[in-house]
Amino acid sequence: MQVQAQYGLLRAVSKVAVAVWFTFATVAQAAETQILALGDSLTQGYGLSQGDGFVPQLRKWLAARGHDVEVINAGVSGDTTAGGLSRVKWSLTPEVDGMIVALGGNDLLRGLPPEAARANIKGILDVAKAQGVEVLLVGLYAPGNFGAEYKTAFDAMYPDLSKQYDTLYFPDFFEGLRQAGATASNNSAFMQPDGIHPNAKGVGHIVNEIGPAVEQLLERTEN
Repeated sequence: MQVQAQYGLLRAVSKVAVAVWFTFATVAQAAETQILALGDSLTQGYGLSQGDGFVPQLRKWLAARGHDVEVINAGVSGDTTAGGLSRVKWSLTPEVDGMIVALGGNDLLRGLPPEAARANIKGILDVAKAQGVEVLLVGLYAPGNFGAEYKTAFDAMYPDLSKQYDTLYFPDFFEGLRQAGATASNNSAFMQPDGIHPNAKGVGHIVNEIGPAVEQLLERTEN
């Protein structure tokens, strides 16, 4: 009888402990900032192992600096700005506090009109504004092979839209590679064999450069 009483007490204590743990976990989860990374294969981590892509390396970078943040990987390989626009509304769940928008690479690879890309990114920013989500807009620089007019129009859309919507702005996703010494003709140490996607080392340099801008995004979500 005494053993049964002790067992019953132990079960009761265990239930209380589980309840306390569940409450703490729920509070901790509620306190966590959520950032959605909307992008293409560069965001998704194409060709890399699970822990080496942009999102997991960014998570580690932020955690090492004491940030309680979850970065959600919303990168889709092959996605254009039109693809990002088509899925942004349902990707921005109520829990999301901020969004990194890093799209346009596949528009460039296909030579799609800059005015179409501009309209698509504008649509993405419209959705973010309507839902009260802070944005870090990450740009790209167009190569010169489509002509000077194309390059000028494409390069200008990111800073123009960032200014119009008062977003944070990071000029070029690949800035970290340039800072590490990579050039168009000498970047094999940082790129996968396809010459388009960064390897794990390259992603590390990219994250080191863009990380402070993401910290600024976190500050905006807290204000």
